[in-house]
Amino acid sequence: VNVRTVDDPQYENRLRNWDFDIIVASWPESLSPGNEQRDYWGTPAADTPGSRNYVGIKNPAVDALIERVIFAKDRAELIAATRALDRVLLWNHYVVPQFTLDKSRTARWDRFNRQDPLPKYGASAFPTVWWWDAEKAAKTGTRP
Repeated sequence: VNVRTVDDPQYENRLRNWDFDIIVASWPESLSPGNEQRDYWGTPAADTPGSRNYVGIKNPAVDALIERVIFAKDRAELIAATRALDRVLLWNHYVVPQFTLDKSRTARWDRFNRQDPLPKYGASAFPTVWWWDAEKAAKTGTRP
């Protein structure tokens, strides 16, 4: 393995032109997936420089499932189509899943507190859910 450090513009250019062997990437999702799936996994995007289809997927089954996701008539159909798309993507081993831990790892002083349990879609690493706890701060003392 040869790791090469590149600056941000070069990295972006390499992404746009598929000039890489492996990358760390994420594909943001909402609770209602839709048209963005074409750019992430669709055959036309595989040959479109600058698309998010970093993997270069050209799979008719994936294309058909993307259309089922986009044109789902109700929530139940959307969920079923999305789960089917997820299974096909995972089964074909296009990516190595990461960021799947339902916890956030943080290092911190025990001077803060947060709501427990977190809101349904809250992420514990975000500072918006933390607050200063004077009682805890008094126990930890000052920074050495």
